[in-house]
Amino acid sequence: MKQMKRMTTAFCVPLGALLCLGGCATMAPKYTRPAAPVPAAWPSGPSYKGEVAKQTQRQLADTPWREFFVDPHLRQLIALALDNNRDLRVAALNVERFRAQYQIQRSDLFPKVDATAAGNFQRMPAGEFGSNPAATINFYSVGLGVASYELDLFGRVRSLKDQALEQYLATGQARASVQISLVSQVAVGYLTLAADRERLQLSKDTLASQEASYQLTRRRFEAGVSSALDLHQAQTSVDTARVDIARYTTLVAQDENALNLVVGSKVEADLLPRKLSETLNALRDVAPGLPSDVLLRRPDILQAEGELKALNANIGAARAAFFPRITLVSSVGFGSSELSGLFKGSAFAWNFAPQISLPIFDAGSNLANLKAAEVDRDIAVAQYEKAIQTAFREVADALAQLGTIDSQVAAQQSLTDATSESYRLSQARYDKGVDSYLVVLDSQRSLYSAQQNLITVRLARLANQVTLYKVLGGGA
Repeated sequence: MKQMKRMTTAFCVPLGALLCLGGCATMAPKYTRPAAPVPAAWPSGPSYKGEVAKQTQRQLADTPWREFFVDPHLRQLIALALDNNRDLRVAALNVERFRAQYQIQRSDLFPKVDATAAGNFQRMPAGEFGSNPAATINFYSVGLGVASYELDLFGRVRSLKDQALEQYLATGQARASVQISLVSQVAVGYLTLAADRERLQLSKDTLASQEASYQLTRRRFEAGVSSALDLHQAQTSVDTARVDIARYTTLVAQDENALNLVVGSKVEADLLPRKLSETLNALRDVAPGLPSDVLLRRPDILQAEGELKALNANIGAARAAFFPRITLVSSVGFGSSELSGLFKGSAFAWNFAPQISLPIFDAGSNLANLKAAEVDRDIAVAQYEKAIQTAFREVADALAQLGTIDSQVAAQQSLTDATSESYRLSQARYDKGVDSYLVVLDSQRSLYSAQQNLITVRLARLANQVTLYKVLGGGA
């Protein structure tokens, strides 16, 4: 026990000293966040609501998605997607991968201690003319050792550790960005399916109405009351509705396939929407806040900043390459030619082999590596600024639509109501023989188009809310 205590003491004292020597600061430049290259306020003008910049509600990034998406079926689909979607799964695995890489890089800050035990058995041949008899030599050893530990006096290893840490944190933000995109894709897919199902139902209802009108017109034609022109015009309305039914039947099937893909599994029929008019209140309104508060909190912006910090730390490693590198190899233990004498006092042995490497001539490779690291950092700065500018444009575009979409919906609703009344009156005038069927047909086409457009603008309004959820940073 005394020998083992002696061995541990002899090993731990210099080991602690090595750790103290290796705990220095890095040579990386001090990081300063680049100024956001965008205005301090959102755009203003006829396309924007006047109160946009004055809203002070809770930011969307602080609002959980379950509070923003209030439709229960849509919530269930989003939850299924978060569990099953493969893109999100890959993003989560990337986070685990970079966390492991960070832990590997961080471990280089500490010496790696190995326990060793060995036996060496060798037979020596007899000397010439029998001067030395043949002999067998045995040697046993046991000990602890540090193999190739670099004293981080100039912060090279610590800079690499900081780089790995920032890359790991950046992948976490990348995963959050993928999640926000996934949630918005599910919502848009859900609403698009609802719209196409309503368009399909409208086409079927129109077909039923037009077939009834066609049969009535045909009987009038056979009775000599209506002309052949009226009959063929009624036929065109029937065929138009049939074409739309076939087209929207295909779109509904494709919408369901797209939703199954983004959710990551087959969506049960009871979770699918029936029509868009039943989902008009599926989402909450949002407050955009101010650019400086919103954009710098978007996961993709934080990811770009994390990559910038990683490359900034890499400059420290490139700078440290110009200075000496001290590597230590040491061991302490016991050795003996007899196994029974392995732990006796005379068997104690130690080895300490420091090595210093000083770059003298490298044909400019270290200088080139430093230059490359600095250029990579500058590229990351430009990419970070471009990400902020792109984010600003995305939010501004969504706000521009937000400022006018309610007016579009109201105008389209008024147009649909007026067209419906026009169709009713034209049908009544035709039944009394006042107008030709061409007037009825024109009114019917106008009503059908107005109803389809009303579905389109309602979908655009809901999609705009989803877009704002996405471009304003979403919510966990």
